[in-house]
Amino acid sequence: MNVRSELLSQLPLRENLRGLSPYGAPQIDVPIQLNVNENTHPLPQTVIDAIAQEVTKAAATLNRYPDREFVELRELLAAYLGHGLNRENIWAANGSNEVLQQILQAFGGPGRSILSFDPTYSMYPLLASGTDTRYISGVRAADFTLSAESAAAQVYEHKPNIVFLCSPNNPTGTALTLEVIESVYEAASELNAMVIVDEAYAEFSLASTKSALTLLPGRQRLIVTRTMSKAFGLAGARVGYLAAAPEVTDAIRLVRLPYHLSAVTQATAIAALKNIDLLLAQVEEIKSQRDRIVSTLKELGLKPSVSDSNFVFFGGLEDPHAIWQGLLDSGIIIRDNGIPGTLRVTAGTEAETTAFLERLTQLLAA
Repeated sequence: MNVRSELLSQLPLRENLRGLSPYGAPQIDVPIQLNVNENTHPLPQTVIDAIAQEVTKAAATLNRYPDREFVELRELLAAYLGHGLNRENIWAANGSNEVLQQILQAFGGPGRSILSFDPTYSMYPLLASGTDTRYISGVRAADFTLSAESAAAQVYEHKPNIVFLCSPNNPTGTALTLEVIESVYEAASELNAMVIVDEAYAEFSLASTKSALTLLPGRQRLIVTRTMSKAFGLAGARVGYLAAAPEVTDAIRLVRLPYHLSAVTQATAIAALKNIDLLLAQVEEIKSQRDRIVSTLKELGLKPSVSDSNFVFFGGLEDPHAIWQGLLDSGIIIRDNGIPGTLRVTAGTEAETTAFLERLTQLLAA
């Protein structure tokens, strides 16, 4: 135990926080960063100018609190999502992580539990700990897939108050079928439990993949969360949101902090949504690089998973850490999630993807 850890242990922390480490991928300054699933394409200049204009307008009233209900932003998000949604169905916060945290504050807490299916987004257990909600690790098949029968059976077995479904799943990249989500919702409804479908990477999904947004009508306990960090290229702006029944957004209002979404954040998101076509034009380019990675990895004898996201999870590596280190030594960082025999790489620009594939080919040959 280092000195800082020892000093931390002397504080009167809640017991369920003792021994935990904060979330975070390695932040190493190298030329090609393909480890945290960012959109590596720079924002179009037109969008940068539009954001600057909106933020300048907001700056004139920064002496006043922002719109607590962020009405314009919610209206634009509802219009973007479609599916008959309106602003009463929408809530937003500082990144989808805060949205998930607010959900747990409202529906989780001491004496309650959350079920998710590992391997999945590593923030889920940390969010659970932060809200004193018991985290239950569900299981997937050997190939990391999740069937409707298995998922529902685990809901009945563990009787959680909340179920988190990550689709497309991080780190494996594959989306769930609507059959799985419907099966989980049916089981959860018998327990009066909430079901959250985390669709952070939905814009990158394959054409055959259907969004859980199609399931919202008539399902009061279903929440679909999204982010502007990935497809929109706004990771630095921290804007996440959810779509659900209006009474769910009312529940979230009970736990939100006053004026939690700053005027500058709202202005940035509004400008981006008014230029949605320019931002989403990059999505197809990213998907093409993702598909290129998948096909090349197969040619190299590796085992990439089907990807509905802007990253590729791949196996078949004898020594993944050696590959990871070899790439890093060449100025390329990807993600080692600690799953034996596997690594994960973000689909970047064409030049970044080429650099990654060429260096990986050399390392495998060596």
